[in-house]
Amino acid sequence: MKVFGIVLGIVVVVLAAAWLKLRGPDIPYETLEAQYTDGSSRFVDLPGGYHVHYQDDGDASLPLLVLLHGFGDSYTSWEGWVRDLKGKFHVISLDFPGHGLTRSPEGVSLTGEGLADYLDAFAGKLGLPPFAVAGNSMGGGVAWQFAVRHPQRVNALVLVDAAGFPNEKPPGKVPLAFRILQYPIGRALLRNIDNSPLIEEGLKTDVYDKSLITPAVVARWAAFQRAPGHRAILMSLNPRQFGQASVAALGGIAVPTLILHGENDPLIEPASARKFAAAIPGAKLILYPHVGHLPQIEIPDRSAADVAAFLSGSH
Repeated sequence: MKVFGIVLGIVVVVLAAAWLKLRGPDIPYETLEAQYTDGSSRFVDLPGGYHVHYQDDGDASLPLLVLLHGFGDSYTSWEGWVRDLKGKFHVISLDFPGHGLTRSPEGVSLTGEGLADYLDAFAGKLGLPPFAVAGNSMGGGVAWQFAVRHPQRVNALVLVDAAGFPNEKPPGKVPLAFRILQYPIGRALLRNIDNSPLIEEGLKTDVYDKSLITPAVVARWAAFQRAPGHRAILMSLNPRQFGQASVAALGGIAVPTLILHGENDPLIEPASARKFAAAIPGAKLILYPHVGHLPQIEIPDRSAADVAAFLSGSH
């Protein structure tokens, strides 16, 4: 028993030391806003206690394009597209609840329908005209559900490695963070630690060219996730909520649709893009070789040019 007590004591000390090293306290919004806002930053309040951050670029008289980021990401995912497209389009990139610089009430859960309605409330508050909506990953899942639920607001749809269909086979490599999310104790742990190592591992899994994931990119992702309340919202995600696409629902989408997908996406297989293309009437599909889950980051110039050409021809 004495030996057991000594071993137990050592384990407790080791765990306590690991916890002290890994724990990541919240970073105040004021600190984050001072570091990451710029001349394009805007904020708007929505019913329910949302203080939404978005970036507004380009001439407001140009056709409007709204960009929706993926899980754990932020408006910064679209920097390359904004740079290339703001001369041709009025571009808005917003932060979802639990992401970027958006402040949200407690108890928010991330669901496709809920985020589609959040976008509808945002568009209504700003009085936006019908617009093209583009989304990556989770944001792509929101984009097509927005087109289904609020068709009067959409005049074109762009899906970028979009969530919607379950993989036909298990992904080649699932980032550790997503594996941890499957368990309640894992969710509880991720609510309180600095997730930088998991973010780096996840992002390097996502992309084909690992060199794109620099320490600065990881640090920015980690900082946004440590905004007050964000980690609790992120832990609310049930990936199955974004795997419920139906041919019947997608078949009702009547706007021009472009589907972009990396052939080397380890999270959402290219077969998913083909299913979207088959289900949405008249959809155009572009597959990118040697590109992973984030074409807007991996090949921003090429993917933005494809979007510009498509949208210019659809209006």
